[in-house]
Amino acid sequence: MDINTHEYIDRSLCGEPVAVGNGSSEVRLICTRNMAADVSGLVHGGFIFGMADYAAMLAVNHPNVVLAGAESRFLKPSQVGDVLIAKATEQDQDGRKHIIKVEVSCKGNVVFSGTFTCFVTKEHVLAGA
Repeated sequence: MDINTHEYIDRSLCGEPVAVGNGSSEVRLICTRNMAADVSGLVHGGFIFGMADYAAMLAVNHPNVVLAGAESRFLKPSQVGDVLIAKATEQDQDGRKHIIKVEVSCKGNVVFSGTFTCFVTKEHVLAGA
């Protein structure tokens, strides 16, 4: 598994890559107590979105890939202790623009669905900053 992007990401917060292929990826995340939004153990949606975003970046797998936009739906709640699996698949590519579909599941149930618009920039987005 050759990973060419987001090499410094905190995998305890965004998930562990399980598979990275040409236009696809799979990421696994264990929901931990530090992700809880309240005493009931409800996991804050930002962690789930971050996992899905990371899966989309891995599906493109280029050092200069950036997120331009996303349409997302949270379908079911997640809680501390859940093991989430994000599967990302490239739906379309037009030059530097990539459209990636991501579904996050827990125990076979889809909890999140999103479409991520990613671009591969000519140079790193912070080059010259």
